[in-house]
Amino acid sequence: MGDAKFSNFDNMSLGGIEEDAELIPLLTPEDEEEMNNEGLPETLPILPLRNTVLFPGVVIPITAGRDKSINLIKDANNGSKVIGVVSQKDEEVENPGIKDINTLGTVARILRVLQMPDGNTTVIIQGKKRFEIAEVLTEQPYMSATIREAAEIRPERQDKEFTAIIDSIKELALLIIKKNPNIPSEASFAIKNIESNSFLVNFVSSNLNLSVKEKQELLEIGNLQERALTALKYMNVELQQLELKNDIQSKVRTDMDQQQREYFLHQQMKTIQEELGGVSYDEEIQEMQLKAKDKKWGKKEKEHFEKELSKLQRMNPQVAEYSIQRNYLDLFLELPWNAYSKDKFDLKRAEKILNRDHYGLEDVKRRIIEYLAVLKLRNDMKSPILCLYGPPGVGKTSLGKSVAEALGREYVRVSLSGLRDEGEIRGHRKTYIGAMPGRIIQSIKKAGTSNPVFILDEIDKLTASHQGDPSSAMLEVLDPEQNSEFYDNFLEMGYDLSKVMFIATANNLSTIQPALLDRMEIINVTGYTIEEKVEIAKRHLLPKQLEEHGLTSKHLKIGKRQLEKIVEGYTRESGVRGLEKQIAKTVRYAAKSIATEEEYNITITNEDVEKILGPARMERDKYENNDVAGVVTGLAWTRVGGDILFIESILSRGKGTLNITGNLGKVMKESATIAMEFIKSNAEKFGIDPEVFDKYNVHIHVPEGATPKDGPSAGITMLTSLVSLFAQKKVKKSLAMTGEITLRGKVLPVGGIKEKILAAKRARIKEIILSEDNRKDIMEIKQEYLKGLKFHFVSDMREVIDIAITNQKVKDAKQL
Repeated sequence: MGDAKFSNFDNMSLGGIEEDAELIPLLTPEDEEEMNNEGLPETLPILPLRNTVLFPGVVIPITAGRDKSINLIKDANNGSKVIGVVSQKDEEVENPGIKDINTLGTVARILRVLQMPDGNTTVIIQGKKRFEIAEVLTEQPYMSATIREAAEIRPERQDKEFTAIIDSIKELALLIIKKNPNIPSEASFAIKNIESNSFLVNFVSSNLNLSVKEKQELLEIGNLQERALTALKYMNVELQQLELKNDIQSKVRTDMDQQQREYFLHQQMKTIQEELGGVSYDEEIQEMQLKAKDKKWGKKEKEHFEKELSKLQRMNPQVAEYSIQRNYLDLFLELPWNAYSKDKFDLKRAEKILNRDHYGLEDVKRRIIEYLAVLKLRNDMKSPILCLYGPPGVGKTSLGKSVAEALGREYVRVSLSGLRDEGEIRGHRKTYIGAMPGRIIQSIKKAGTSNPVFILDEIDKLTASHQGDPSSAMLEVLDPEQNSEFYDNFLEMGYDLSKVMFIATANNLSTIQPALLDRMEIINVTGYTIEEKVEIAKRHLLPKQLEEHGLTSKHLKIGKRQLEKIVEGYTRESGVRGLEKQIAKTVRYAAKSIATEEEYNITITNEDVEKILGPARMERDKYENNDVAGVVTGLAWTRVGGDILFIESILSRGKGTLNITGNLGKVMKESATIAMEFIKSNAEKFGIDPEVFDKYNVHIHVPEGATPKDGPSAGITMLTSLVSLFAQKKVKKSLAMTGEITLRGKVLPVGGIKEKILAAKRARIKEIILSEDNRKDIMEIKQEYLKGLKFHFVSDMREVIDIAITNQKVKDAKQL
């Protein structure tokens, strides 16, 4: 029930008004009979109420604030004192119309109108009968309407069921008043003194803790017995809520009492033990001392622990520093001081594990086997700091697990991406609130040994901030000459990390601090070839996705040709994450078909691939024949692997200006300028009339202008394009080139050779021109990838022109 409502009907006061015989709310049966026999006027002024519902017989005070309401009350008080009261559907509506009010309300009689000190008008009204609005007559200066009485079905006086409901209502009302401390005890006298059953139902309904909508629903129930039963249900809910609230408060109070009791008992126990010559936490100290005996500590660590333990013994357990000191000693005991796992030196087994988990990555595997070989011979060496550098999705992070299994060591991984607090590496001094050791020491504790394989993921994404520079803090961690005494601020002494095998991963070396980069051995993890991706998909990705989707190889088979189609047509990346997503999509198609009992091809065909994944979106490395003079095929390196590009040149009448387009960077623009100047100085050697430079403008364009392009690899391509243009001779078909030039015409080496060669092979290029200094890069590539390619190694630009345009035989051409 509403906490404040009963105080309005305690026969003592009403909104601060003194007691008056006219305002007695407790109707007698005779009063009720007289009220029911009264007739209703045909029209009434209608007063909308924002947040309450008036029931027949009930007296309530209301405050009028709207001009319409004030005018209505003023006119009614001077006249018949009878008004129609209805509730609003939405209390936020300031000027309600017929659509904003409930059409069923209560006819009310104005008992008294008061002007309050704050300027508002307060009116005391008493409900008479229920009515329904038939038709609104006017809305100005206030709403008036024709009404009709709402019939009400009343049970017989001797109705036993209704009498039982009334008794239950009285009993529940008295219980609620008793259990709710916010309701004055005088309210129970009002309940006991109500003689009229119908008034009791309306009185209780008016004071229930319900919303306006729920009270309106109660008022609209025409059967008094049904209204009483519904009110009884609401009272039961309210009583249960009160009991639950009181139970919760009782439990909280009991828990608090129990906590205080335990505190006093502990204090008494402490006093007794101190009187007996001991301390209350002696058992805890003894447990730490027993653990310390089993630790493989050196003299320095042992002395430090004993010193810190004696400091704990002198502390009062109630002070905040006690818990900090105890946590510190727990860390000291849990760290694996001088505890090392035994390395497995079976090199053949290690090689099998590496080959089983990762296809390709030959350089990385070779370096791990070399490390194991040296460790086997020396049986003791400082672990190298390896940094796997390459594009996303090539298996840098997952390689760490395979290395740990191959070595027989524990595996831990820390992600450094976005780390900006130096304290995350070195830890915080234990004098600070919430101090913790750094991630390095925490991970060593988690590993349980002092020589785990430790993956430092995304080391290129460390960022400096006002909280320090984490990359500088990593210098000590990754320096083999310093990390034998790595100092953590929380630990407050050096810890030996020299036996830990750190493997860092990075996508971009340019963002790594030079001093940090110098401490690591960089291993370039390049992208996979199409053949490698197909094998990876077949051996690893497809079985993994089948298992994750609850299928087996009996439910879906994807052949090599279909895998190759997915690789070439739906992915454009160095790694295999995008490929895995496409395979997962194919597996989901099979899973859906099985779940819905639809027919599908277990062995996927090319048509099925297009049906599942849609039309191929990637047409990469598409070669175009050089049918026009001035068009040359170049080779480029991108973050997602190698690619081919085309350099186009054209002449137009003018004054010899050079225009360069295609979203090129400074380096490529400089290459174009150098190529142009070199041709001008050697025009006669190339058979070009020097006068053409003054009569024609030259325009060089690299297609796909939306893609930024830069780098020192298109010099010879641009020069060949210009010579072909000026000489009006086509470039040799199925030929591509890459290299940089100088003003003297010397051809310089470039990087990314493996990726460029693989791109050329995918585009079905037959011949490739490279710098002589790039010959060693070709020797490092597997011969199977070079099959069908013819290489021309050159050192001067004239050799390039001879091969590409004049088609002269060059002695240094190599057929593979």
